Amino acid sequence: MTGFGGYERLKIDWAADGVLRIVISEPRRRNAVDMTGHRELAGIWRDVDADDSVRAVLIRGEGEAFSAGGDLSMIEEMTRDHATRMRILGEARDIVYNVINCSKPIVSAIQGPAVGAGLAVALLADVSVAARGARIIDGHTRLGVAAGDHAAIIWPLLCGMAKAKYHLLLCEPVTGEQAERMGLVSLCADDDEVHERALAVAVRLAEGPAEAIRLTKYALNNWLRQAGPAFDASLALEFLGFTGPDIGEGVRAVREKRPPDFRRG
Repeated sequence: MTGFGGYERLKIDWAADGVLRIVISEPRRRNAVDMTGHRELAGIWRDVDADDSVRAVLIRGEGEAFSAGGDLSMIEEMTRDHATRMRILGEARDIVYNVINCSKPIVSAIQGPAVGAGLAVALLADVSVAARGARIIDGHTRLGVAAGDHAAIIWPLLCGMAKAKYHLLLCEPVTGEQAERMGLVSLCADDDEVHERALAVAVRLAEGPAEAIRLTKYALNNWLRQAGPAFDASLALEFLGFTGPDIGEGVRAVREKRPPDFRRG
């Protein structure tokens, strides 16, 4: 596709007239985001914004998962290498701000697990459609680092500070049905209808008055831009945690499929 060549972890096609479909594609690992995928999730929104043929975007994961979060090998490399850590930090910042600043309306179809960088895109989308059985979880504190990559900028605004603190501090999962009730997502759909429902919303946006929709998005996203300093601070604190004592136990616990025990010291 003109303007969208060269992506390795993102499959890109036209879902309908004017609707660009972006699929996070690493199905063997539930669409976990490795270094290549992380870089691509940061950069794709600039290409979308620059292409006049795109009137709306639909983003989803391949298969039955949206994204299982950051690849553990990438996380381990971040703990060892300062240059890698700083590069990923910049990309994490770009993922959030590039989605916010992309002029085209974005619709997410959230199915299965949605964690980490994938969750950032899912919740920052202009319209988020979650399957009833989706499992939304911000896994940062369970890994041993601060919740930074999108949580501070969007969760309190969507569901209030009390719910945000409960789910972010405890890494308490949220189903799609719960997420709709608490305002974390726009809509909830049956698991076998989530992609169809999200596409229908994207088609409506693509058929609508492009300028009015884009300017409305821009105006509404000023609420998120105002939270930029809180987001920047949270991101810095998250990446400070990748140099700290808890991240090793967090990664080992995920690899060993057990709860972490941070009291081990």
